[in-house]
Amino acid sequence: MNSKILLAVRILFAVFLLFFGANKLFHFVDPPPPPAEAEGYWMALMVTKTMALVAIVEIAAGLSLLINKYGALMMVVLMSVSVNAVLYHLTLDSASVMMAVVLLVLNVIMLYSYKDSYKGLLS
Repeated sequence: MNSKILLAVRILFAVFLLFFGANKLFHFVDPPPPPAEAEGYWMALMVTKTMALVAIVEIAAGLSLLINKYGALMMVVLMSVSVNAVLYHLTLDSASVMMAVVLLVLNVIMLYSYKDSYKGLLS
């Protein structure tokens, strides 16, 4: 993939992660209410402070992409957040699955862009 396109995707993804990670911590944009089936799940995530951990991971990943340090590591860590977001939206909140799919696609693109960093891990 063209290096200028990858740079644009990296910066776009970093801003996306920083915005949504900071929003999870500081609540400057109210998310839509979850469906009734997901209310118990959200309560468990909030009570156990899991969403705060997800926010910290998203902010750390966004910062690492912006400064272009440890991006390969953070994309592997962030993949668990991406997959869980897609699974949550597919099973409990399918009306808003698109943002989770965008997160996953951007994560896969960035993982692919760092593929040379994973050769030692995969050999």
